[in-house]
Amino acid sequence: MATPETNSEPPVAGEQRAKALSTEVYHQLRADLLAGRLRPGEKLRAEGLRKRFNIGSSPIREALNRLLSEGFVSLEDQKGFRVAPVTEQELHELVMARSWIDGTAITESIERFDVAWEEQLVLALHRLSKVHRPLGIDASQDGVWERLHREFHSALVAGCGSRWIRRISEQLFDTAERYRLLAVNKIPERNELNEHRAIVEACLARDAPRAVQLLREHFNTTFQVIVSASTAL
Repeated sequence: MATPETNSEPPVAGEQRAKALSTEVYHQLRADLLAGRLRPGEKLRAEGLRKRFNIGSSPIREALNRLLSEGFVSLEDQKGFRVAPVTEQELHELVMARSWIDGTAITESIERFDVAWEEQLVLALHRLSKVHRPLGIDASQDGVWERLHREFHSALVAGCGSRWIRRISEQLFDTAERYRLLAVNKIPERNELNEHRAIVEACLARDAPRAVQLLREHFNTTFQVIVSASTAL
């Protein structure tokens, strides 16, 4: 008499499902953090997150640990996870780090100058120029300007030839963007497009020192605007 077959294979499908759920939670929480919908210091209660996403504890914890490794949340002994605080000192360090990383990447991109990078950069600037940066409480709701702005800064460093540099640049951009969006309701209108255009013109002229200097000035101006506008720092 044959005995029923047992499933001795590992539950690959279940593991993939759990990973997919964790990734979905991670992306949604990260978007809320960047947009300021989750405020600095806010408690991230596991029970509340389980109810919100209608899933178990493991995917929630895995998503929070990913955000912890990126510095977007903090973990206190016996107190759990919280949205990471924001400080003027950290923002200043972010500006310096971005100036170093992106400045190096732009310099290398110019030295390695090729037509593909030039075309990508010009296209990114053109697309950004067609969208007006929204102001006020709904500034981050549409997200078009934010997406094109991110793509522009990504294009600036895209020709450096290093995936590591580009990855670090993107992480620094996202962390700095969180600061900008937390203060977005009080940030005055500013002609950032002229700053972006000047950087591109220096890149196309293959003037690395000027491009890097303009980039630093762009970052520093943003820093001053955020510090002046933010009540969270």
